[in-house]
Amino acid sequence: MTNERLRRGMLRAGFDIASLAASAEVSEKSVERWIRGDVVPYPRTRYRVAAILQEDESYLWPQSVDRASLAGAELVATWPRRSDVPRHLWTELLRQAERNIDYLAFAGLFLTEEHPDWIPTLRARAEAGARVRLLIGDPDGRQLAYRDTEKEIGGGVAGRVAAVLAYYRPLAGLAEIRLHDTPLYNSIYRFDDEMLVNTHVYGILAAYTPVMHVRRVDGAYFNTYLESFERVWASARPLDGESQV
Repeated sequence: MTNERLRRGMLRAGFDIASLAASAEVSEKSVERWIRGDVVPYPRTRYRVAAILQEDESYLWPQSVDRASLAGAELVATWPRRSDVPRHLWTELLRQAERNIDYLAFAGLFLTEEHPDWIPTLRARAEAGARVRLLIGDPDGRQLAYRDTEKEIGGGVAGRVAAVLAYYRPLAGLAEIRLHDTPLYNSIYRFDDEMLVNTHVYGILAAYTPVMHVRRVDGAYFNTYLESFERVWASARPLDGESQV
């Protein structure tokens, strides 16, 4: 039975049999057999082909993949506090991103204050063609006030938002910036198929709460947080009344 998912995935990604065979380092006959459904690639080859086509391995060959193992494979690392995340990881992931950079936080001021190369690198990635979407807390919304009350820090979050907006406003022509007024259960930092998720815990600053490093394999973790980001993005308002994209 023809593997339509593989065939359509090749078409979407711009591959024919010859070019996929060359990229995956297999024979053209092997690719033909995959498409016909005669055989399924070995696990290492399945992973390589899925990465080339930017599809989930379990989507291309659903009957041949252990979904529980894939879900576990998505969780790369965890840290009990954001301050425990290796300092270089934030900018390393940013520097490697080529397609999508998504950022959801109330402020996330630590990135601009603690990493001098964050803004120049973000600008460079946007100029190179990556889509950059920044979601920052709405200073006129209710959620920042609620967060301040929760932490009993007297307006501290709103002040950090004002500071971070001063860093990002010069990027408004390159990045899409929106202001959100949603209860924030996690801060999400996405770099193509890599993601750092900073969980929020009642009454505790985000710097002292856990972080997960997720890498999209099957999508069990990754897609949940990506869907959350998209929902907040759809409900947010553009910075300074700019038109939404």
